Amino acid sequence: MFPIYDVIVVGAGHAGCEAAAAAANMGSKVLLVTMNMNTIAQMSCNPAMGGVAKGQIVREIDALGGYSGIVSDKSMIQFRMLNKSKGPAMWSPRTQNDRMRFAEEWRLMLEQTPNVDFWQEMVTGLTVKDNRITGVRTGMGIEIPGKSVVLTNGTFLNGLIHIGEKRFGGGRTGEKAATGITEQLIELGFEAGRMKTGTPPRVDGRSLDYTKMEEQQGDDVPEKFSFSNTHPLTHQKSCFITYTNDTVHDILKTGFEQSPMFTGRIKGLGPRYCPSIEDKINRFSERNRHQIFVEPEGWNTIEIYVNGFSTSLPEDVQYKAIRNIAGFENVKMFRPGYAIEYDYFPPTQLKQTLETKLISNLYFAGQINGTTGYEEAACQGLMAGINAHNKVKEKDEFVLNRSDAYIGVLIDDLINKGTEEPYRMFTSRAEYRILLRQDNADIRLTEIGYNLGLASTDRMEKVNKKKEDTQKIISELKNLKVVPDKINPQLLENNTAEIKEKTTLHQLLKRPEMEIESLMQISPIFKEFCSNYSVEVLQQASILIKYKTYIEKEKALADKLSDLDNKKIPSVFNYHEIPALSSEAKEKLTNIKPENLGQASRISGVNPADISVLMVYMGR
Repeated sequence: MFPIYDVIVVGAGHAGCEAAAAAANMGSKVLLVTMNMNTIAQMSCNPAMGGVAKGQIVREIDALGGYSGIVSDKSMIQFRMLNKSKGPAMWSPRTQNDRMRFAEEWRLMLEQTPNVDFWQEMVTGLTVKDNRITGVRTGMGIEIPGKSVVLTNGTFLNGLIHIGEKRFGGGRTGEKAATGITEQLIELGFEAGRMKTGTPPRVDGRSLDYTKMEEQQGDDVPEKFSFSNTHPLTHQKSCFITYTNDTVHDILKTGFEQSPMFTGRIKGLGPRYCPSIEDKINRFSERNRHQIFVEPEGWNTIEIYVNGFSTSLPEDVQYKAIRNIAGFENVKMFRPGYAIEYDYFPPTQLKQTLETKLISNLYFAGQINGTTGYEEAACQGLMAGINAHNKVKEKDEFVLNRSDAYIGVLIDDLINKGTEEPYRMFTSRAEYRILLRQDNADIRLTEIGYNLGLASTDRMEKVNKKKEDTQKIISELKNLKVVPDKINPQLLENNTAEIKEKTTLHQLLKRPEMEIESLMQISPIFKEFCSNYSVEVLQQASILIKYKTYIEKEKALADKLSDLDNKKIPSVFNYHEIPALSSEAKEKLTNIKPENLGQASRISGVNPADISVLMVYMGR
């Protein structure tokens, strides 16, 4: 009934969709198995993509040739560039999306991708021979042969939904949990754990009073995620902000005795940086209010996502409390919030390619690895799909370093440090964040995507032109000079010091008070020159000039530390033979089996002295 697939992807969430698309576009015959064809790429939580650090990941996925950026652009209803008041390393794009259109666009793109087949059923087990994956087994007892398998099960592995004292099996509200896989993997020698996440109530937007809330509009000139020819928005839909209060908190506290979080019924740890409302008022008892973001779920739907009110309290307590929030006095609830507990597998059991160390050609991506967020899942799916294809086609493995991309930071953190709570990406996790900006993701990664067979020739040509145009602007800024008597009055208007001699525009742009736009006002010749170039290119030139010293320092540091990544460690290395290593280092290194010295140096519990000992020993 089934051919032997090159790659079988289990689960059609954000990780599964990217994995299937990547492997298929590279030439593999792919089967995407999902329990429900109608929930492909479902936005289970908030209807938004990107945000701090997450927006950088979406742009990196797009630059490599993934689909998330394109789908986000096609379904967005609002765009905002976050952190614009800070330096460019912190700028993070975010879109509010039409939930239904997002899922539809993903499904249509997958259906139009050659080499992707679909099968709707639950996968209950894997077929394994000689520690090598050979396919999957479904609930109907069908065995589907595959040369590699990518597991992207999200929150479905033995998923358990909690609402107050009620609990029932499910991977998402209205959808049953997936069983069988965890138990088999444990039998095969894998370590498993439990995590939890939550979601807020959904409400009827017609029942809200927006006059009592703060309107949050999109950017005046909206940008987009994808470096391809998607279109920016011409009109946008507003979000709104309101706040909880002491009355809301007091009502919520009446349900704490029934809260699965406080009674111990939930064993898994939840996301530290996206806590439930009951966790917030418990941990931050000194605060008398918390922000609530009122987010529309699409262009035409009346459904509203109450961001910031994630909860597992009883539904009657939720309803009573939410009606005391300003603007929610007459709210009608569509469905209550809930917490979901699910199985995950500590990611220290994975190689850098996201292939498992125990079973050859088996890959894990997304929440199964202990991460949280669409973007974190999607980039893992992309990497797993690429590497699954490369493995079955006997090509080199594909790894991104920490200095290459936020994707590299995320995977390096997971496989070396592991995680005991849902992992979320932040700019603070990246030591090379000045290099890993959202504006240069195409320059950093498109050539890599092109060489993999994912990014098109058109994409490559656009990147080359962007580089050329950027250098032309920088050269022009170095050539054009201004004299004190003509320029000083305008410099004073810009609150910057006067000049005493003829100065290049390049030198003036290095000043914090000066921007490209300021120079256009100062120099009509430069303004005319700039009319031939896009805002994106002008911004790129400005960043490279203003932050040149910092960029060069980070590059030098990255090059220095990459030497350790190039020093490979044999997979059968016996760390217990080295007496000078600390006991903790021996234990951690033996369990994680790092592939190189750089990876070894980033393992918690392995100190610089241990790395020095290793370097001497390997030198011998």
